[in-house]
Amino acid sequence: MAFPTSTYRLQFRNGMTFDRAIELVPYLKKLGISHLYASPIFTATSGSTHGYDVTNANEIDPTIGGREGFDKLSATLKKADLGLILDIVPNHIAASLENPWWRSIIEWGEDSLYASHFDVDWTRSLTLPFLGDDFDAVISDLSITADAQAGCLALTYYDSRYPLNPKTYASVLDGIDLPIAKKIATIAAHASPWDANAFHDGIRAALSTGTDAGFSPADTMALASALEKFSNDPNNLLKIRDLQPWRLTSWRTAANNLSYRRFFEITGLAGLRVEEESVFDDAHRLVLELVRGGIVDGLRIDHVDGLADPKTYLDKLRSKIGPDTFLIIEKILGEGETVAADWPIAGTTGYEFISELTDVMIDNAGLKTLYHAYDRLRGRPTHVTSEVRDAKGLMFDVNFAGEVSTLLRLATDIRAAEGGDMIAPETVRTALREILLTFPVYRTYGTADGLPEADRKLLTEVLETVREGGRAEAEALAFIERLITGDVAKIVSDKATTFRIRLQQLSGPLTAKSIEDTLFFRINPLLALNEVGSEPFMRDHDLKHFHAAMQARRETQPNGLSCSSTHDTKRGEDARARLLALTEAPDVFAEAVNRWRGLNAAAIHSLPDGAAPEPALEWMLYQALAGVWPPELTIKDADGIAALSNRFLTFVEKALREAKLHTNWGEPNEAYETAVADYVHALFGNRIFLSDFVATMQPFWWAGAVNGITQTLIKLTAPGIPDIYQGSETLDLSLVDPDNRREPDFETLAKQLSAATHLPVTDEDWLNGAVKQQVIARALRLRQDKPTLFSQGRYIPLTGAGKRGRNVISFARADEQDAVLLIAPRLVLGAFAEHPSTAALDGWDETSLTLQPGLADRRYRDLFSGRVIAAGEKLSVAEALSGQHFTLLVAEG
Repeated sequence: MAFPTSTYRLQFRNGMTFDRAIELVPYLKKLGISHLYASPIFTATSGSTHGYDVTNANEIDPTIGGREGFDKLSATLKKADLGLILDIVPNHIAASLENPWWRSIIEWGEDSLYASHFDVDWTRSLTLPFLGDDFDAVISDLSITADAQAGCLALTYYDSRYPLNPKTYASVLDGIDLPIAKKIATIAAHASPWDANAFHDGIRAALSTGTDAGFSPADTMALASALEKFSNDPNNLLKIRDLQPWRLTSWRTAANNLSYRRFFEITGLAGLRVEEESVFDDAHRLVLELVRGGIVDGLRIDHVDGLADPKTYLDKLRSKIGPDTFLIIEKILGEGETVAADWPIAGTTGYEFISELTDVMIDNAGLKTLYHAYDRLRGRPTHVTSEVRDAKGLMFDVNFAGEVSTLLRLATDIRAAEGGDMIAPETVRTALREILLTFPVYRTYGTADGLPEADRKLLTEVLETVREGGRAEAEALAFIERLITGDVAKIVSDKATTFRIRLQQLSGPLTAKSIEDTLFFRINPLLALNEVGSEPFMRDHDLKHFHAAMQARRETQPNGLSCSSTHDTKRGEDARARLLALTEAPDVFAEAVNRWRGLNAAAIHSLPDGAAPEPALEWMLYQALAGVWPPELTIKDADGIAALSNRFLTFVEKALREAKLHTNWGEPNEAYETAVADYVHALFGNRIFLSDFVATMQPFWWAGAVNGITQTLIKLTAPGIPDIYQGSETLDLSLVDPDNRREPDFETLAKQLSAATHLPVTDEDWLNGAVKQQVIARALRLRQDKPTLFSQGRYIPLTGAGKRGRNVISFARADEQDAVLLIAPRLVLGAFAEHPSTAALDGWDETSLTLQPGLADRRYRDLFSGRVIAAGEKLSVAEALSGQHFTLLVAEG
């Protein structure tokens, strides 16, 4: 397999089309990228901004250029010798009327050819929770209409038309004495899901005026009038509703009463059963064609943990795409967790790499001080374990109540079938709750054969912890343990398998929503740690831990992606790099927050349940603002301040609702949200505060600029394939989506890269990302020149000794022929408090690295300056840097 040497993630939609991507190919080539890594390109719901809400997995979205545009892009990439990686979504598909599979199960129910494509509980009606209120409450907004475009009768709710089951047409049309009604009734009487197209064509023809098969405009108008009259009687609508295989309900009931498996808690995304051969084939027809045709070189599998059996899926996919197709998965790894060695993949998309980078740039003592300051402001200590438990408990009790109910029904059925004494449902629920709240990783990987040995061991540890907690009864815990391990009577083995798989498909989303989309917006001592792939627990961060993680990465997934920003990260990589510098001077930030709170105290609102914003939220707002503030923005720039304010307010609304403390997406607390928004407006309008804020944060921004280069160099040289998220090749100070999905100014990026003839060194170059972009371009070309070194070469930690030993991060990549040494600064706020372009490198002449045999006694060329140095067993950091802040030394000969 020819692995990528680097990838560039491009977000299609929001203005990005295939034609526009074609224009970027020369820039990507010059940047040194080997593969374009495309967000989902298959047809998605109208207006989709991301493409994960696929409606047709076997059609390339016409809105971004369709198949013709895609083929042009592919040809352009091939001509430029660039590869293509596609992001595919096998776990779910849009629960939308635009999706023909979903529309089919609405129309035909369990008789649909696609009924088995989804995890639907067909013992009850298919729930469609898309009404603004209960059916009875909105009945005046509902009507039966004839949909000429779709060729059916439908229950219409504003712009949505839900097709009626053809078997129920007679109940609508029997009382309408019109030839067109009788014609439609006759067609429906002979309708079959096996010949659905013919049925719809017949209805379309009947409703199409001006054709031989159609009726006159007067006929269709008469039918419309008759259907309107029919709909004016609520009893008619209730009768027709009760005849359908589906039930339209309020969107508010989705969490409690859903009859289908969804993606996370998104009702509009329905889970796919790709574990079934026919479903797998239907969902992968086009993508397999593209791979086998040599058009696509690699695949990224979205949310692999959502699948019923990830390993079997990946084995099947590998067998169909062959051994040479690059294959990576989106998966969150817990602390100490690794990808299963027998999965046929190159690795993950690299979220864990983000967490590992923090080891390089955090001052542990400062981090603890920052936590203590946050706790004092908050008025209580931050017990992360309790916070995690509270967040998971909310998800279990509320957001995923429907999924929990499904599991409990299964458990009750199994217990009854086994003939054992029944356990009270609430007792089983409590035991299940405690297990899920205690689970330390996203999921286990049990199948119909039971639970793998490693997962059995993990389950045993979880159960021991739960028993020690004393919150669940032993009998219920033992029962659930049997269901998970498969130790059940043969008569219920299939149901136990379903229970096990559904539990595993729930534990991942429950954990993700609890931590990434709840906890990360609740506790905010250091926002840079609240990131996808990270865990919120306090731990020591140091180079020893980082080097160990990189050596393990070299062994377990040397060709997995190494990312630092994605479309899902909570903030841009350079915003995190800035905020990590706060640990070097925590008292400065804490004192500043107290000062800023005083300057903006008049903007605090007093609400019945307390002040808004509360002190801990103020801390978060100031820290988030420190991360996002553009370096070129001055407080005199009214337009720039207004633009930043608008972006920031969007972030604040999302942060408040995701935290789910005072408000949420389902039931927004308008008074609280308005109070916080008013406070934010006041911040941006307070010139005294802004002046103080900018002056105080300036040193942190300079330190962040250096941190940003250091983390970039690490990503470019450490084990793994560096992934560049669109626009992050320069300063990436974005906030959470949708902010991080804004299209970069590619024209400026291309001009900036083309204009550079040497490594930029001015203050402006550091702050506008020109230095970072050049570092990336030069290092990526080096990776292309030495692919084996970076994919297979050893990872050798190098330890700094002397005055600035703790301020240097260094390691080597080496094989039998080649070697590259990275030397970069860390913890620079105190060491180099001035601007990066002018800071005196005091102390480097008293700092050295010890080189082991194979690295020592060689000549090296500085990748950035071209300077050649001779290294012995000891390498002077000052000599290696020679006035620069960083270097990549490439062995000669």
